[in-house]
Amino acid sequence: MRATLIYGAGDVRVEDVPDPKIQQPTDAVVRVLRSCICGSDLWPYKSRPTTEQGERIGHEFLGVVEDIGSDVSGLKSGDLVVAPFVWSDNTCDFCTEGLHTSCRHGGWWAADGVDGGQGEAVRVPQAQGTLVKLPVAEDSALLPSLLTLSDVFCTGHHSAVTAGVDPRTTVTVVGDGAVGLSAVLAARRLGAERIILMGRHKDRTDLGRDFGATDVVPERGEEGIERVRELTGGDGTHTVLECVGTLPALQMSLGVVRAGGTVSRVGAPQYDDVPLGFQEFMNNITLTGGVAPARAYIDELLPDVLEGKVEPGRVFDRTVGLDDVPAGYRAMDDREALKVLIRP
Repeated sequence: MRATLIYGAGDVRVEDVPDPKIQQPTDAVVRVLRSCICGSDLWPYKSRPTTEQGERIGHEFLGVVEDIGSDVSGLKSGDLVVAPFVWSDNTCDFCTEGLHTSCRHGGWWAADGVDGGQGEAVRVPQAQGTLVKLPVAEDSALLPSLLTLSDVFCTGHHSAVTAGVDPRTTVTVVGDGAVGLSAVLAARRLGAERIILMGRHKDRTDLGRDFGATDVVPERGEEGIERVRELTGGDGTHTVLECVGTLPALQMSLGVVRAGGTVSRVGAPQYDDVPLGFQEFMNNITLTGGVAPARAYIDELLPDVLEGKVEPGRVFDRTVGLDDVPAGYRAMDDREALKVLIRP
């Protein structure tokens, strides 16, 4: 089959790889209908050291079950399923606590001999605990929105949930990428009425307004902090959803959060030291967030997607075939595309 591999910074190729097969009785093989490029895929795309052997890449996909292991129940060939961006057994103590990203028997796509999502098919370990059946046809117009349950919409939801967003809280979202826009949508879904989106790309912030943002602040740094403070009577907002992962984004988040407020960071951090000093201590600022346990949220979010109450799939603004995935990476890296959908 064909699949995407990364060889180094800026070097993504689509090549022939072995077809996936059942290796363990808990496995399934899924034929991929839709996959996508994640903003976090751009970090290795920008910085991965060059190697002679490429590595599989991609962690968001949905597709059709083609084969199942002898220990898998509740699934059959022909089922349409979505896979969270971390596979898990859904039964260990961490999973039952809603922390599937720490599953004792789980792991990551495109690692340790497991297929990546940007290919024609994927061997799914712990298939019974990982895969979620979707009650739609293969040609459903809902597939892009359903694909966001694999990662991006669940990640935006995670930022809002961990920050404690509800109808009584004001919200600032830092970042107008796909995760930031998903966070706006999630915050609005949870009842927030005042949502300030910090972003400077008009096509993206326009979508953010459609998703529920009440204000847009294009300024960055101290200027951006001052603007948010002006909009909130000098106080800042109760919650801040940091959806970028850079130190300047975190510094802005800490600058706009209200005393007693919460900053939730879900952008994969590209820094080691967190600037929580005496002032944040005196203001009783809480820092939370982390990697989103998408499997814990899919059952809750799925009905709203199926009913059309939310349309998170609108974050996809370009679609490519598998052979054009390298061009899709370039488009996202050059900010010519927000999020690229892949149709193998």
